[in-house]
Amino acid sequence: MKGVERQCIQCGHVLRGRVDKKFCDDACRNAYNNRKNTDDLHCIRMVNTILRKNRRILAGVIPAGASLGKCPRRQLVQQGFNFSYHTRHYVNRKGDVYTFCYEYGYLHLKGEWLLVVKQAEKQVC
Repeated sequence: MKGVERQCIQCGHVLRGRVDKKFCDDACRNAYNNRKNTDDLHCIRMVNTILRKNRRILAGVIPAGASLGKCPRRQLVQQGFNFSYHTRHYVNRKGDVYTFCYEYGYLHLKGEWLLVVKQAEKQVC
């Protein structure tokens, strides 16, 4: 393919050398990959931010030294808890479904109340 000039996919400069070369130098290669990965990572960062906030809110419901607490659903909503984001579900022997954000979870009780629990460390991960 003589006569066809190949260009750097980052900056557009003419490429010299190998026929499969895509970038003129390491700086362009890094800039291209950083730009490409930024879009993907932005979504992941947003979800992780929401999950960390949910975890922090749940942790605040449980008194110091305790492993569970109770609160109305609206209390979590007022603090910015997002019920659409969680890490997993756990079903106990009775069939109760707990929704977890990392090691903190909640169970819907009668009315608008939630039971908030902290999973034992040996059971996490």
